[in-house]
Amino acid sequence: MTEFVHVPVLLDSVVDGFDLKSGDNFLDATLGGGGHAKALLTKYPKIARYIGVDQDKDAIAAAKKNLAEFGQVEYEHLNYADATEKFADVEFGGILADIGVSSYQIDSAERGFSFLKDGPLDMRMNKDSDFTAENVVNEYSQTELANVIYNFGEEKDSRRIATAIVNARKTKRITTTLELKNIIESVEKKNAASAVQRTFQAIRIEVNGELEVLKQFVGKAFGLLRKGGRLAIITFHSLEDRIVKNAFAELSRGCICPPSFPVCVCGHKPEGRLVNKKPIVATAEELKQNKRSASAKLRIIEKL
Repeated sequence: MTEFVHVPVLLDSVVDGFDLKSGDNFLDATLGGGGHAKALLTKYPKIARYIGVDQDKDAIAAAKKNLAEFGQVEYEHLNYADATEKFADVEFGGILADIGVSSYQIDSAERGFSFLKDGPLDMRMNKDSDFTAENVVNEYSQTELANVIYNFGEEKDSRRIATAIVNARKTKRITTTLELKNIIESVEKKNAASAVQRTFQAIRIEVNGELEVLKQFVGKAFGLLRKGGRLAIITFHSLEDRIVKNAFAELSRGCICPPSFPVCVCGHKPEGRLVNKKPIVATAEELKQNKRSASAKLRIIEKL
């Protein structure tokens, strides 16, 4: 099995983006191997409770080794949206969610996330789940497949790809990543690499319910912050970033009365302040060290 190694993206920007106080609680909603956690706990050693959540048991095991010196860390095997329910009675000075797939998950052929290595069609972030990419590929109707690939992969040729998948599975069940890759490439000669990447992304999102989970998480997480507390979210593709951008915009929006009104009658007041109006992206130096940071975007909002 591949060793769990994950290089945290936008590390300095994440650490600098918080303003934690002594005695604060912190929710790391996607703990991973604990890279962000180690940097935050080093800068803010007086955090009272650092609650690290991950739905991947391999990640939690790696984080426990990486963070062994920090006694205030609590580990929870949960989906990050479920964490907002479990800790609904806790007030946090900071909450972090890194929505991307970890380097470990991508590099582990047995996890089935990557089309660069042959492995089972799995793609589960939570290995306790019974629903895998193999179920999607072999059991969804042609229309359902096309919709998943179009909506979650933004792939224009979703119908052709779905048709090819359905035709191929008539002969035999599709069970490996390279089988699926080859099917996609058989109908996508010019833009094969892009089509494969988008299709795999779409199926992964469907397997893990990623966009729906993110929608649930943002508002609930913001509600758990103390006044002055901050919510930071790292996304890796436009569908995720759009959800966060729109949610943050709504939370930070001021009066919505028309300019012609002499006084405000809507009573609407902003609940948050955007710490960065534009997303923070990787520096040229980070891109040299970690190419996977190229698509990362960090948005931070502070509770008023």
